[in-house]
Amino acid sequence: MVYICRPMRQVFHYIKGCRLPGHGTRLGEVFDPARGQAQAQVPLGGIAELNAAAAAALAAQPGWAAQSAHRRSQVLFRFKALIEEHMETLAKLLSSEHGKLLADARGDIQRGLEVIDFVCGAPQLLKGEFSAGAGPGIDVWSMRQPLGVVAGITPFNFPAMIPLWMLGPAIAAGNAFILKPSERVPSVVVELAALLSEAGAPEGILNVVHGDREMVEAILGHAAVKAVSFVGSSDVAQHVYATAAAAGKRVQAMGGAKNHGLVLPDADLDAAVAAIVGAAFGSAGERCMALPVVIPIGESTAVALRQRLLVAIKQLRVGAADDPLADYGPLITAAHKQRVERHIAMGIDEGAELVIDGRAVSVAGHERGFFLGPTFFDRVRADMRSYQEEIFGPVLQMLRVDSLEQGIALASAHPYGNGVVVFTRSGEAARCVAEQAEAGMVGINVPIPVPVAYHGFGGWKRSAFGDLNQYGTDSIRFFTRTKIVTQRW
Repeated sequence: MVYICRPMRQVFHYIKGCRLPGHGTRLGEVFDPARGQAQAQVPLGGIAELNAAAAAALAAQPGWAAQSAHRRSQVLFRFKALIEEHMETLAKLLSSEHGKLLADARGDIQRGLEVIDFVCGAPQLLKGEFSAGAGPGIDVWSMRQPLGVVAGITPFNFPAMIPLWMLGPAIAAGNAFILKPSERVPSVVVELAALLSEAGAPEGILNVVHGDREMVEAILGHAAVKAVSFVGSSDVAQHVYATAAAAGKRVQAMGGAKNHGLVLPDADLDAAVAAIVGAAFGSAGERCMALPVVIPIGESTAVALRQRLLVAIKQLRVGAADDPLADYGPLITAAHKQRVERHIAMGIDEGAELVIDGRAVSVAGHERGFFLGPTFFDRVRADMRSYQEEIFGPVLQMLRVDSLEQGIALASAHPYGNGVVVFTRSGEAARCVAEQAEAGMVGINVPIPVPVAYHGFGGWKRSAFGDLNQYGTDSIRFFTRTKIVTQRW
């Protein structure tokens, strides 16, 4: 047998319209999660690469800001069309590095495109206000102006969507953008940057720099960067917020989550179970808007819900991205799989009832892949560490309460506050949850209440640091500053 040694694929930075290898020698491995093996190398850059990106951004931004909002929108329209044209290639590349199913990868890109679609309306979004005759011969008017060079630091779980959430509004508003994606899924954003250049954006308007904590710290302290948008774990989000704000930067930092689903006795249980299973286990549970906690109201609801969940969960199929029958794929890395497994063991040790254990799952032909089967705990208690912490994997926990009031209080007491969901036929109960739940997003018979692109995405408590949300009109506010002019002629 002849073995052919193929060189490993190289990922590049994207600076000033060019793919560059970087100045340093540190490299990271990019894995194929379904096969459990490295498929590419990514340069782990530092201050030298960031300085080059900042210089390119500083040179390009004034001319970009000087163009009308309409002309910037035309570039974004072409950008959107090019992404749609290359959708399948991008989805396959995204899936190969993240492990999510091809359908999920397409959805990842599509949800980002919805934000690009929204910010193509920049001429309307950037309009100021005018007050004639505010005083004798005096008019007062306002304008929104770009900040200059801004940066985004994005997580592994949505390699296209979250970068598009950030770069779209920033660039539409006239800024230049520096993007630091997760080093685990670095390739898709480089292709997106190349497509933006093809769409007509000037060189240096979108730069991609790869790296680990060294690059993050460089961005947080760089004098050229006026604002930082971040999505990741809560501990890192808090550090990003504190560090960048101390350096005088504007910051929005989105953290982790532990979303709760309340199931009332009057709910359509079949519909609720289908929604819960999809939200809890889809994309292997690696999303901040997953639904990892379910709270049936009343013992009879708990018994009926558990019976239906057992049937539905056991029917789930774990597989590789190209398996048309699979419901979800592998976890991102071996280390993350081990972390989730530790939380499962923790739940057992704390006394929760392990109803379905997914740790022994194996996918034929992908035995080295980072797969974990769906796992279901019942009789979880609020004082358990496994409940208090974000697991970020295919694990569903059930807690039992006697009343809706107790359910709302339980969900609201959690340190995270991204989302709360209620399944019910009662408008009164739904309104009660919407008004009283301590969370930034509420779903009523909607298991993953991610708002549409013209609203905003953001949580409360340890799920978000900063007072402006991702995308929607908040994103335009975040990436611009308002100037008020008072004039008399």
